[in-house]
Amino acid sequence: MDYDQEIPDEEKVQIAKDFLTSAPPGEFNEVFNDVRVLLNNDALLKQAGDEAFASYNEDQFMIAKVDEDNVLITNAGRIGDGRYQHPSKSKVFSFDHLRRTVEDIEDGDEPAQASLRSEVEVAVEQYIKEHYPEGILTVYGKPDSVVVCIEDHKFQPQNFWNGKWRAQWTLSKDGKVNGEIKTQVHYYEDGNVQLRTEKIVEESITVGSEKDTASAFVSFISKTESAYQNAVSENYNTMSSTTFKALRRALPITRQKVIPAVDSRS
Repeated sequence: MDYDQEIPDEEKVQIAKDFLTSAPPGEFNEVFNDVRVLLNNDALLKQAGDEAFASYNEDQFMIAKVDEDNVLITNAGRIGDGRYQHPSKSKVFSFDHLRRTVEDIEDGDEPAQASLRSEVEVAVEQYIKEHYPEGILTVYGKPDSVVVCIEDHKFQPQNFWNGKWRAQWTLSKDGKVNGEIKTQVHYYEDGNVQLRTEKIVEESITVGSEKDTASAFVSFISKTESAYQNAVSENYNTMSSTTFKALRRALPITRQKVIPAVDSRS
């Protein structure tokens, strides 16, 4: 490989996009600033950013403030041209993905399956209060389904770690449930360690009245997410005593660090 060969602009843009979309939660601005220095070309950065910003914000379930309400920016809520739904208030709005600001709030159409969507939203809100201290949810009504998006995060940059939980659950009219759970934690004190997990779920529940269906749906979400959290915790504890331990150099029998002697001869 010729390391002195100039990298084509197209490849630079793709590399920049990969860096930006892989930014750990709560650290996008830091990654963006570093990429800007490395790229040293604002025109190429804008080209990369135009595609990466929206993708990152939707994947991370970025929170937008709409008339004092917290609404998640998600693929499920996108209606085109940079506009998103605020389903519980039947509003639509534009979202600036770079500045992360809300603009042009307008009245929109009532969500599909409005009654079932509302029942699911009420049930999920109670679930969020019980299990996610700072959790945010947005529930969308689609012609053939109801989609629940959940986000919770804790950013502790002063302690060198950030983490985020995201889950998207889709309930179809026939009772089929599809779910995707993602967790991401970054720890970077005197090192750089990331934990990324993802689980895909497919199951079915019994469809009854709208209230009963919403209750069964949220009960299934609670059971599945609890099992997943327990599995991740158990796996982490196992890794702490095996994988991570193997990566560290064992201390001598004295359990003290070895301080090399310094030769003071000139």
